[in-house]
Amino acid sequence: MIDFEQFVEYSKPGPRYTSYPTAPEFSDDFDADDYEEILKSQDKNRKLSLYFHMPFCRSACYFCGCNVVFTSKEEKKERYIEYLLKEIRILSRSLDTSRDILQLHFGGGTPTFFDAKQLERIIKAIWHSFPNIAEDAEISCEIDPRFLTQDQMSVLAENGFNRISFGVQDFDEKVQREVHRIQPFDITKSAVDIARDAGITSINMDLIYGLPYQSQESFSKTLEKSLELDIDRYAIFNYAHVPWMKKTMRKFDETTLPNPKEKLAIMRSTIDFLNSNGYQMIGMDHFAKPTDELFLAIEKGELHRNFQGYTTKGGADLIGVGLTSIGEGLTHYVQNFRDMSEYEAAIDSEKLPVMRGLALSDDDVVRKTVIMEMMSNFKLNIKNINKRFNIDFFDYFKDVIKELQIFMDEGLITLEKESLHVSDTGTLLIRNICMPFDAYLKKVPEELRRFSKTV
Repeated sequence: MIDFEQFVEYSKPGPRYTSYPTAPEFSDDFDADDYEEILKSQDKNRKLSLYFHMPFCRSACYFCGCNVVFTSKEEKKERYIEYLLKEIRILSRSLDTSRDILQLHFGGGTPTFFDAKQLERIIKAIWHSFPNIAEDAEISCEIDPRFLTQDQMSVLAENGFNRISFGVQDFDEKVQREVHRIQPFDITKSAVDIARDAGITSINMDLIYGLPYQSQESFSKTLEKSLELDIDRYAIFNYAHVPWMKKTMRKFDETTLPNPKEKLAIMRSTIDFLNSNGYQMIGMDHFAKPTDELFLAIEKGELHRNFQGYTTKGGADLIGVGLTSIGEGLTHYVQNFRDMSEYEAAIDSEKLPVMRGLALSDDDVVRKTVIMEMMSNFKLNIKNINKRFNIDFFDYFKDVIKELQIFMDEGLITLEKESLHVSDTGTLLIRNICMPFDAYLKKVPEELRRFSKTV
């Protein structure tokens, strides 16, 4: 039985660990030349995961933490396509684009803010440059249901897209008005129907708890409505309130945000509701049917985590393309420019539009492996860690072991000679449990940590 009441004391600023080291550690000392050298030296036998950032939105959703450009001008979209295709061309000089593609993802912004012809132009150019698509490749697109037509869905389906993720957040009208995203249920249902009719068999829905005016009762109604759509997966995120980073979040009256106790009540009822309706919890914020590959992967300890969330497609180098996109390899992270003029200027000079990045140290790689394994599968094979890195885990992490003692005392983790296991309750506090392994976090006093709350 999960004891939710004890969670409140763990509500503190902490990373989400979509990467380690986390993005604040990226440095502008890492430039395009560094990235090109890494691409040239990569193992040609490793598969590729491609991420394309489509940054445009018509208007702001106040809760959003993504990097977006607000516009309604057609010429801006056309101009962006031109630069996106130029970036692919420059990339192909250093990257072996004949490598197998294991995963491709369109994120945003709103990818379907581009019309059907524009989407087809982008996709055809990608497949021309990256022709070798793995038979079991995951090809996915984030979609705002308010901006989807049958023509757009046909283009995606005909070009191999097999997974769709719909952004919903909440069906409650009062919450929708407050977050500046009016999206009636019928619009979402129509979008799901369009995807099903096009042959998409894997549909994800994004929901967020912790938004203004949400309550356990109101969010339960959203979950009940969502069942009518027979969703294959849910991603139910804890709202990250970071107004110092996102100005739109300052529009919220913070007294309307659910307090930690109310958020825990929402979390508890969400888990109970979805479990009772045939879904299993995967990771710290995903739910899937037992037949879903995410569930099967975590059962085998083969779930992976990257900037797109949880995936079964590990063992690939992530290549980010487009404004502000992030790439990742075994020993590096890289991020493109956030500013459109800087992004374009770099490409005009025939350089990859690298804003910053990080070459990982040996210690970074060890800690990354540990943190990502725990974030994904909620257990750690200490014997494998020792063998892979030629270390003694208990000696290497002796200071961390002391910090983990509180979690052991409360039954959140079990630490043995060859393994570490996280309890059911502990999985919901996995960010907290991973924080002691974070060498960079130790350098920053807790009161100065600029992250969202873990609870």
